[in-house]
Amino acid sequence: MVMRFDPFREMDRVAQLVNQQVGSLRPTAMPMDAYRDNDQFVVRFDLPGVDPSSIDLTVEKNVLTVRAERMWEPEEGQEVIVQERPQGVFTRQLFLGEGLDAERVEASYNDGVLTLTIPVAEQAKPRKVNVISGQRQSSAIGASSGETSSAQTSSAEATSPATANA
Repeated sequence: MVMRFDPFREMDRVAQLVNQQVGSLRPTAMPMDAYRDNDQFVVRFDLPGVDPSSIDLTVEKNVLTVRAERMWEPEEGQEVIVQERPQGVFTRQLFLGEGLDAERVEASYNDGVLTLTIPVAEQAKPRKVNVISGQRQSSAIGASSGETSSAQTSSAEATSPATANA
């Protein structure tokens, strides 16, 4: 049997070992899921083994920052055989859109999952806009002059930008 020498294969193996060692020193990003549920957004972060008291949430303008810390130090007499779980401070930022109510963010932490609930702002929720029929306006024109001016005024008020945006 003849064995082929591949110098790149050995370099790949060494590079993988180095990346594993560097990766274990540097905490990775918090994995998350996000979805919309009716009039709110729900964001879930995986934070297993994190002490809930180490979780810090801040909202500044439209940026929500999640910070959490997981530390483990072996006790005296313990010999570490493998240490693959990332340790340290984890931080993640979410940019909240104008349509979200950053003042009413709620958070809970259960079974290693941090769940944030962010409601949609009232001004961003869909709303009904009244449509005024052109028939009503034309029938008001055919009425007496006193009624015409009041009907036209109320029709103009109903379609003014201030009323349409309310």
